Amino acid sequence: MNIFEQQASNRRMTAMIIAVFVAFFLVIGLGFDFFYLNFSPAGAPRTRLNADGYYEAQPRSAASRTPFGTIIALLVGLGMSVNSLINGPRMVLRSTMARLAVPSGEKERQFLNVVAEMATASGLPAPKAYIVPDPDLNAFATGTNPSNSVIAVTEGLLATLNREELQAVVAHEMSHIRNYDMRLMTVTAALMGAIALLSDFAGRSMRYGGRRSSSGGFPDNSGGGSSSRNPDRKGGGAAMLVVFVVWIVLVILAPLISRLLAMAISRQREFLADASGAELTRNPLALVSALEKIRQAVMPTNAINNGVAHMCIADPRGSLIEEKLGFTADLLATHPPMEKRILALKVMAYQAVNPQT
Repeated sequence: MNIFEQQASNRRMTAMIIAVFVAFFLVIGLGFDFFYLNFSPAGAPRTRLNADGYYEAQPRSAASRTPFGTIIALLVGLGMSVNSLINGPRMVLRSTMARLAVPSGEKERQFLNVVAEMATASGLPAPKAYIVPDPDLNAFATGTNPSNSVIAVTEGLLATLNREELQAVVAHEMSHIRNYDMRLMTVTAALMGAIALLSDFAGRSMRYGGRRSSSGGFPDNSGGGSSSRNPDRKGGGAAMLVVFVVWIVLVILAPLISRLLAMAISRQREFLADASGAELTRNPLALVSALEKIRQAVMPTNAINNGVAHMCIADPRGSLIEEKLGFTADLLATHPPMEKRILALKVMAYQAVNPQT
């Protein structure tokens, strides 16, 4: 896949990710309407069991006629999608307490020069350079397009790497910008936070709604009372129970599912960024050396939270996490194992030296 195909693929992936997250919002909102606000489609009969044991017509409230939860969830989903495209980079930088790099110090001046060099090599506008106040070794890129992109490195990485290694890391992040990975990752980071908030709100509302319910169970479409007193409603009640359980499971797992989705996307793009970065510098062994130093720094990057973890060059929770192999580790890791990344770069260097072997 060439650079233009990769960019087109990431544009499609961004649209797909937004659609998936909006679908999450809709499902959570619709379930909230059905099981908490007793929503039912217009014209559907609603009855209540009276004191004599007979069903009687129940007046329909505004909440039962209008899916307020679904509408609000949809608006939140669309709003967060737009906000992530407009303000996502700023939110990411604010969450890490990053500051603009200044040319007054030798290391930061070197960083600014390297960013300018790699921008020229990639044919892109020079991104803004930021410093994250953390002694651990890490870096990330954010932005929605090359014109407003940002490359941020930690103070620890700036102090530890030499110029060639720093150039390799910047080239890796520049590749994320060139491939439009940073927009995909920035949008995903913002939407993960929105999903977590909506899921928590729905869960809390259901708990409080359950306490207020006189029947002690989930609200059914009869507007109260037990559906078991009406034989014609037994099948519908069982179906609603199944849907209710599925919805509850989804509410609980939505944050985890969204995080796993972000991790899977991140893992696939790290190998490509390593290769593209080596292409820009023509020096894959410099990135090998940088990754080795990052690998040895096993302390977590405390300034970078889990919501931004998938955007970094290494897992900010500590590089030892990336050493684990197997299906579970691959599923839960934000990055591919560092050992595999280093091996792939070493193979690239060997082939560059001995192209006939």
